Amino acid sequence: MRHFLILFMVLLLGAGARAAEAPHLQVDPSWPKPLPHGWVLGEVSGVATDARDHVWIIHRPHSVPAGQPAAPPVIEFDPEGRLLQAWGGPWRGQGPRYDWFGNEHGVHVDPRGFVWLGGNGPQDGQVLKFTADGRFVLQIGHPGGKVDSNDVTRLARPADVAVDIEANEVYVADGYGNHRVIVFDAETGAYRRHWGAYGRRPVDQRRSYDPAAAPSSNFGNPVHCVKLARDGLVYVCDRQNDRVQVFRHDGTFVAEWRIAPATRGLGSVWDLGVWPDAAQSFLLDADGGNGQVHILRRADGTVLGAFGRPGRQPGQFHWLHNIAVDSRGDVFTTEVDAGRRVQRFVPTARP
Repeated sequence: MRHFLILFMVLLLGAGARAAEAPHLQVDPSWPKPLPHGWVLGEVSGVATDARDHVWIIHRPHSVPAGQPAAPPVIEFDPEGRLLQAWGGPWRGQGPRYDWFGNEHGVHVDPRGFVWLGGNGPQDGQVLKFTADGRFVLQIGHPGGKVDSNDVTRLARPADVAVDIEANEVYVADGYGNHRVIVFDAETGAYRRHWGAYGRRPVDQRRSYDPAAAPSSNFGNPVHCVKLARDGLVYVCDRQNDRVQVFRHDGTFVAEWRIAPATRGLGSVWDLGVWPDAAQSFLLDADGGNGQVHILRRADGTVLGAFGRPGRQPGQFHWLHNIAVDSRGDVFTTEVDAGRRVQRFVPTARP
């Protein structure tokens, strides 16, 4: 009996060690397939995966060099990287009117298949909701770009959205102008609530980041991502303050994790991807300031590993901007500035 108990404990400890081991990933340079019609991508400023493991990106056609054919801004790929459809752009007089963005930024596909988009141009103050085939559904906010983190009718250069399908709410990382997370009804666009850093009322005050100083009491700019986990936690990227802040759905502050806190300038926390195992054990941090992806233990924010480095070759990054993970553990990254691409990384062992 004693030997049985010892064997059981060894197996249990071994299983725990395996569960805590960070995933290992390698780049797939064959993904995606070439685009049709000679289309070219501009700055790729958002990536998402859907329930079918299709991959969605949004890019900036206006950043494509003159004389080259720009692809439409919203593109859907199948899991093998083949283009399925492409759509989006300014309203052209068909269907209900909407305001397209001066600078496309962020894409999210909710569990019902609706596609949510944001923009961070100087006048962008709205998020848009479309069906998967590009039919306009809802606009929240309107252009103007006015900074007021306690104005519940207007956004200020929103960077990212996430949808809680059970509560029928959409969370907005707002953004490049405002200093908050704001929540709306996902069907009507009605305001629900908002909060700033540490769950407090946001203040429109920005201070320069100093790694040696006490953490800022306010979100910096941009508030670059918002992600939801299945256990009810909300993760917010405070990019240039080099930190993740964790909340409950009602805005109650839970924790703060500083990631590569010596990073100045562009910051270290640009976007987060959630690992797809049952416990959602890891978060993947797209660190655009240092050109790598950090793998965090979701329980406490401990950095367990990293991959990538600055460069232009497959598996390297130039202005790493966004990250998403599908149900198989395939990781997708995007790059802006002159990077202008989407890459896939595959796990050496599936979750």
